Parts: sequence; C-alpha cells; structure tokens
Amino acid sequence: MHVIPQMLLHVCFLLYHNASILSLPFFFPVLEARIQQLQYDIVLDVQHARIQFVNAPKSGREASSGKSHKNVSGVRTEVPKVRQNISKGGGQTSKGGGKDASASKSRWMEKLILEKKTKTQKLNLKLGIEDKPCALLPGGLCVLWRHRPSPAPPAHSPPHDKPTQPAQHRTLQRHDEGLGQEGKCCSLLYYNSRILKHFIDLCRHSALPPYSPCGQLQGSLNQIGRLFILVEEAGLKPNLTSYCAALECMGRTPNCSPKVINRVLRQIKEDGLCVEELFRLCVFRQDERDMLLRAIHTVEPDFQPSINAVLHTYDPNNVDICHCQSLSNLPPSGESLHILAKELGNRVHNKFCIRMKSHNQMVGKLSHIYNEYAELLEFDVLPRERWWKVEAEHSSGPSLLGDNTQWPHTVVMELGTYLVDLMVKHMKVNSDILSPAYDRKFIPVLYHMYTFRSNKQVGFIKPHPILTQMQQDAMETTLTFDSYVMPMLCPPVPWTSAKFGAYLLTPTKMMRTVVGANQHEILLEKCQDADLHAVLDSLNQLGNAAWRINQPLLDIIISIFNDKGNEKLDVPPPNSEAPKILRYSQQDLATYSSAEKAHLKRELVKAKKKCSEMHSLRMDALYKLSIANHMRDEVFWFPHNMDFRGRTYPCPPYFNHLGSDVTRAILVFAEGKPLGPGGLKWLKIHLVNLTGLKKRSSLAGRLEYANTIMDDILDSADNPLNGKKWWQNADEPWQALACCMEIANAVRSPDPTHFISHFPVHQDGSCNGLQHYAALGRDVIGATSVNLIPCEVPQDVYSGVAQQVEEFRARDSEKGLKIAQVLEGFISRKVVKQTVMTVVYGVTRYGGRLQIEKRLKEVDDFPKEYIWDASHYLVQQVFSSLKEMFTGTREIQDWLTESARLIAKSGNTVEWVTPLGLPIIQPYHRTRTQMLKGTIQDLSLQITHDSKQKPDTVKQKNAFPPNFIHSLDSTHMMLTALYCYSAGLTFVSVHDCFWTHALTVDTMNKVCREQFVALHSQPILQELSNFLLQKYCSGLS
Repeated sequence: MHVIPQMLLHVCFLLYHNASILSLPFFFPVLEARIQQLQYDIVLDVQHARIQFVNAPKSGREASSGKSHKNVSGVRTEVPKVRQNISKGGGQTSKGGGKDASASKSRWMEKLILEKKTKTQKLNLKLGIEDKPCALLPGGLCVLWRHRPSPAPPAHSPPHDKPTQPAQHRTLQRHDEGLGQEGKCCSLLYYNSRILKHFIDLCRHSALPPYSPCGQLQGSLNQIGRLFILVEEAGLKPNLTSYCAALECMGRTPNCSPKVINRVLRQIKEDGLCVEELFRLCVFRQDERDMLLRAIHTVEPDFQPSINAVLHTYDPNNVDICHCQSLSNLPPSGESLHILAKELGNRVHNKFCIRMKSHNQMVGKLSHIYNEYAELLEFDVLPRERWWKVEAEHSSGPSLLGDNTQWPHTVVMELGTYLVDLMVKHMKVNSDILSPAYDRKFIPVLYHMYTFRSNKQVGFIKPHPILTQMQQDAMETTLTFDSYVMPMLCPPVPWTSAKFGAYLLTPTKMMRTVVGANQHEILLEKCQDADLHAVLDSLNQLGNAAWRINQPLLDIIISIFNDKGNEKLDVPPPNSEAPKILRYSQQDLATYSSAEKAHLKRELVKAKKKCSEMHSLRMDALYKLSIANHMRDEVFWFPHNMDFRGRTYPCPPYFNHLGSDVTRAILVFAEGKPLGPGGLKWLKIHLVNLTGLKKRSSLAGRLEYANTIMDDILDSADNPLNGKKWWQNADEPWQALACCMEIANAVRSPDPTHFISHFPVHQDGSCNGLQHYAALGRDVIGATSVNLIPCEVPQDVYSGVAQQVEEFRARDSEKGLKIAQVLEGFISRKVVKQTVMTVVYGVTRYGGRLQIEKRLKEVDDFPKEYIWDASHYLVQQVFSSLKEMFTGTREIQDWLTESARLIAKSGNTVEWVTPLGLPIIQPYHRTRTQMLKGTIQDLSLQITHDSKQKPDTVKQKNAFPPNFIHSLDSTHMMLTALYCYSAGLTFVSVHDCFWTHALTVDTMNKVCREQFVALHSQPILQELSNFLLQKYCSGLS
C-alpha cells in the first residue's frame, strides 16, 4: 500500500502558521491604498469604500512599478497612473481634472497633516520614544511601513548557497525579503489583543518563536511604541494583552530604561487595569512570563504575583494520525465525504495543539504540576483549589492555558477534504494481492462516488472490495482508538476555567457547542471567575469518580456476543444472522404483477434497512466490549463537560455510564464501602426497581417482595445462562443480573454489614421535568403525582395519566364515539408514557401522535385500520389530562414560548443565567449555505449558528421552555453533587438519575431533597422576568 510520507507533518506545519497569523495574512499584505501612496512622491487624498488587500512585493523595485495588483478575493484592482489625481468624491481617477500635483495639497490637508504631526510628537514625548515618521490613512486606519533595501549577500557567498537557518525560518524570511526588520509589522490595525500581540511578536523576533526559541533578537521598543501610538490615533485603548507584550519585550531588552517601564506601569493603572491581572489573565508561552516579571522587577524588585489573586473558595460547606486508522474504521458501504473530512481535520487539529504544547515547553511543566497535584490531592480540598496552589508554586515558565485558537470549521473541513483527496489519489494496492490470476497493476484503495440520501446527492468514499476482503480475512484484528475517546487511566485535570481542564494534552471545551458556534465562549469569557466556580467544581466532582470493570459479568456478555448474540438481551447478533436479501432475475420479475413487484420492492428495502441496522448495532457493541475488555484490570476515570444548557456528559463517547443496560452493568465503583446496617436493604430495593415491577408499591413492599424471591435471585447469580433465568425478564436484565450477583456475595459473607460493596445504587427522578414545572407553578395535584409531596406509596404519573385518559375514553364510549369503543382495553401506561415524558420538553400534538402511533403498532391485537384515528384521539386526551393535573405548567410554557417569540422577532437570541451563575444562550439562527470548493467535490455546509444571521424564531420559541427546564435540572444536579462531595460521598449522575454506594443512599436522598427545596425556594420565574426585561427592554421608553 502506497501513501505519501510525511504529508501530515507538512500539513501540520503549514497550518500552524496559518492559525498563528489567522487575522494577519501570511504574506504580509498591505492596504491597496497605501501601495498606491508609496508609488508617488506627492500626497494623495485616497478614499475607499471597501478595504482590499494585496500581496506585498518582494523588492523595492516591484513596489514602485506601475503594474496592477490583485486583492485577496481575486478582483483585479487598477492602480492610477502617475499625474492622475484621485477625486475626493469616491476615489475615482480623472485625467486632467486638476492643474498640477500641488492641487491635491489643499489647505485642509496641510492643516490635517500639521495636526497629526503635533499630536504624534506629544505622544512620543509622553512615552519617551524618539520621533520617526509614521503614515496614517484617512478614517482612523493606520499602517506602518518602513521600507529598507535588502542587504546584499556577502561577497564570498555563492548566490545559490542554501541558508543555514531551519526550513521554517527560511520560509518566513523569504516573504520578508525587501521589507527589512521593521517592515514586518505592516498591516491594518484592527483593535484586537491577539492581532496586536502578533504585531509585537513580529517586532521583537526575527521569526516566529515556537519552532526555535533561540531565534529571538533584541526587541525594538521604538516599533512597539509606534504601534501603541497608532492604536491611540485610531481612538482605541490597549488592553492587558497589549501591555503584557510590551513589558515582555522590555524584559528581553538589555539595560532597558526604568523610566520607560515606569511609564507603562503608570499607564496601566491610569487605564483602570491591574498589574496582578497580567499574570492571572494573560497567556504565556515558553519564557514569556519570566521576561514580564524581569521587566517589572527592574522598577519593583520585591514584586511577586499574589497567589490569592487566583484562589477563590466556593463553600458548599497518542495515537498518531494515520491514514490506515481511517481506512480500518471505514465501513464496507462507505462513509460520506463530509463526515470523513471532519474526522481527519479534527485529528490534525488535535495533533497540532498537542505538538504546540510540546514546542512551547508546556508539557514538561504540566507533567511536574500534575504529578504533584495527584500525589497531594486530598478529599477535603477542592481539586480546583489544589491545582491552583500547585500551579502557583510553579509559576515560572509558559502558561498552561496556552493560546489554543480554535480553527474555523471551514478550515477543518477544507483540510479534511484535501487529505481525503490525497488518500483517494495516492493510496493504492496491487490488483493481484488476493488472486494471482489477475494482471498486476496498482488500483486505488478508495473510490469517490455519489449516492442519494433524502433526495439529496451526497458524496461518498467507498473502499475497494479487495481492501474489505483483506480486512475481513485478517487473522488478527485490532481496533485502534484515539486516546481522547478512551477513559483516562489517571484522574482528569480539574476544570480551573472554561478553557482548561479534563485531558492533559488534548484540547477540550468545557461547554459542548454546535461546530463553529462561539456565542457561548464569548458569554463565558465575560463571566467573573468566581461566578463559575460552583459549575467547575461540580464537573470536577463528577470526573473524579473512579471506576473499574465488573469482570465476571463482562465475561458472560462476551461469551454471548461471540455466540451469535441475543437480541432479547440487547447483545446484537452478527450480520450472518441478518435476513437474506433476495435477488430476482428479469425473467422472474416478468411473471409478477405490478402489485407483487411493489411488494417485493418494499420487502427488499426492509431487508436492506434491517441489515444496515444490525451492522451498526453490532459494531457499537464491539466498540464498547473491546474497550471494557481492554480496561478490565485498570482503574479509570471519565472526565466530564457540559452542553450549552448545563447538562453534563462524560467526554469519552463510546464507553461510559450514560450508555445502555449492557454498559452500565459492567461498570462499578473502584472504591468500595461496607454495606453497613442499611446497605443490603437498598441493594434489594434497587433490584426490584430494575425489574420494572412493583412501581406503585412502597419501599417496604418492594423489600418484602425481594425477600420472597431470594431463591430466584441466588439462582440467577449462580447459573445465569443455565438456570431459571429469572433475571432475563427484567426491564434492565444485565443490571439486574449484576445486582443479583452482588446480593448473593453479600448474603453469603460472614457479616453482610461489613461486606465491601463497589456496586452503584440508583435513585431515579419521577418525571423530573414535570417535577420542576409543578414546583415552579406550585401545582399541588401535579406535585403529588410526581412525588414532591409525601405519600404512603410512591406515585406514578404515567399510570395516573393513563387512568385519567381511560376515564375520558369510557365517558366518550357511552356517548357512542366509535374510536373510544375500539380503544377499550388498549390504554396502558406504556402507550402514554413517552408522550407524558416529552410534553415537558416541548413535544407538539403532532409529535405526540406519532409516539402513540408507534406504541399502538407494537400491540399485536389492536386493529391496524384504526391506528391513525386512535393515536389522534389519544394525544388529545393525554394533553387534556396533563392540563388538569398540572394547571400552572401550560401557563408557564406559554409565557416562556411567547417571551422567546418576541425576543427573536426583535432580532435577538434568548439568553438567561442559571441560579448557579452559568450563562446560557440559544444558538439558533436562520440557516445559510456555504460552499467549500474542493478538488474531489464541492461541499455544501448548512450553518445554523451564524450570529450575523437573524434568529430562527420558530426554534427559539419552541426550544426555550425545554432548555430552561433542562438548565434547572442541571442546576439541581450540580448542587447535589457539591453537597455530596462535602459530605464525603461518591456521587455520579445520569442527568436526573443519581448514583452512589448502598451505604450512602439515605444521605444522598436527604441532600437531593434539600437542594431541590432550596432551589425552588428562590423566585426563579421572577428573576428570569427581571433579567429578560433588563436585557431586552431597558432601551425602550
């Protein structure tokens, strides 16, 4: 197999420079207007309605030529000839419009130049910088251009000798040719701290530093001062990053005048900034922090950054990138180009970020800090605070936060498309590798083809059958995973900010967003650090729960998986068990009627769909079981992050405790705790809950039932596959079997109260969304049905709704309604459960009808011809029942929906802040299509998060009620997690389902109830109303 060697390394190198100077084009472009000015000895009044960039010439001769230049967009821009005047009206040239060149030097222009010169001299005097000429463009746009001829090569050097610098330095210097040292900082100065820092980087280094820290030269203070002058001329103010870069350059300059440093420090204070914040908020690479501290020590020798500046207390009391890896994961049916390109582009980005951390000397520092953090981490110290203390003790060197600029989604996609194109063109295999009968020639391993999905043409990359056959016939198969999709073998890095945490090297966002959306990051950056501490600490608490594999259960599941699976037990069978796809010849089809042909076509489509689903499920199970088997002897962790509503998720996608019944069953806590006096009772109650039986029974009734079936429990534990198989009839069979084994081990131990249990016991919420609505609306009837009010036996809202719908049906049946009579005996808890559960999350009557229709189709005895009428009738009755039970719920939903509609109509997106201080914004905007040109095919991207587009009113109003409830639900979970941590509990959540040891279930239940009451004791709706009024109506009179 032939691949292009070192290709990805070159791509990473090129993309590094493009990412580093993303806003400062790589070939140092200058304004077209400035190029024109440099071509004449006279001062021209140049005005442009639109700014255009052109590539800077390589030598002084080209700069003075009369040739036209092309801008970045490819539009050819004509340069006016000498002696042409540019009119004041719009920049159009006119021949003979003026008497001579002196006409352009009008009196007001001379006055303007004099004013600019006077102001520049004052600023120079203020900053203590010698006066040098600086060019300014009209409208506050500033350009710095200092042209010097390139020095001639030494006489003894041949003209074509190779330079001794590294290749990347040669690349940079080749584009600097003719500009000189000071000419590197030529471009338009938009005020952006990152862009300004790039300017100062170019002023103080001969080349960009990450690949060669030794290539730094003495900084030019005059150039940096000039940049600050230009910023002030534009009516802007420097920020912390700008001052940090200037002071760092002064620290690198030998014998820098203390007066200059004092002026900068004084200016920082005059601008309302703080020197301490330089060390807390700015990002450092390599030795930049040390240089900053050296400059400050020149005038303040005793200054040290305060540790308290970064410590705040919240008190609740390498798998290498490889083409072959992508090939091995490619299914025989192929993969869409869009998905494959996105995967490859993201891998390159992750590789690039990790490599930059190594080049910036961050990895060594991170290793020292992490090792010390892991050794000294104590239970009574918050991980965030522990990390901050250790990091403060190792304050010298590069910043751990780094400057990981996220690549735009279009850049990732274009890179991925380019790599796929390389693979299709250059990855080949011998045609006779499987059959010597064929002539030997190189044939492509991958093919690009098109197919139709939902009436849309989609580009696919499909492997050659030879490659598929080679993979299937391989004697030994190995699954290769990226390290960031695997559980961690060490505790995660604690989240100390919205940009730092989880994995040690792989960049991870604290808040998951739609690819390319940045609205959430902007909101988080505006937050004060202390406002996010509770959120960060809750994520750290969830991520610090250690896990291990339930090996006996894993072995049983793997044995069934290898023995053709079992669909009843949720172990997918292999493709060999899939229905056969029948093939018919043209002669056979000629004998069938049109109706029979249509029937055969439907059966063919159904069979293909079944085969595809079976393959997908089989591969998903293979991934999960392979990872579990790989980790069978390890202790591991799941780092956590959240979505934009605050709901938390484990970062590893394939294998975690949010998975299916199979995945949850093979996970147990790494830390064991004795059962204590009540632990065995909770294990038995938990087992009954997993069976789905006795939902309307009290806890005492469930415990009594568990004691009556102890024989079945012990038989299931001893003979899971050959005994009575009682466990297989449970709602969650594998978790039930795991619980049977734990109970058997406990009761057979000498003293069950001292039995060390690793088994997690679950406490699930009763339709959690309706609980929050009932609490917000103070609905007594609704609160009773979802167990917010004490009752003798647990209430089941789904059974209550089904019972009330049955009453409505009986009443209509007596009136002679046909469909009500047909539904007699078919209304059950299962039929209405999904609709009741999703009403709180904004399901419409149409969506609810589809849900009920699906449930009725599963009932064998129900007459199929009445399914549509029955589902239409039932969804109306379910909504009516909920309206009676939850009187305030519909009113609250209507208020939230109408508020969001008005906000979106005004051109704004809906925002709010959770009670824990987490800012939330709904990123729903009108869809725009962006075409990416590619050599293999053009890609059409549907972008729904572009903040420049108008908000999508329908999505904004429909999503606000469920998203708001989700944010309250996550707030309650985070509060419970924090207080469980302070109580010394091991706590894990699956949204509204909380897990802990059997010993501590009572404590967790107490904390859960207390935090729910505390949350809803606040005026949540009133505070939301005040926030919306202040944000969206404060400007109205």
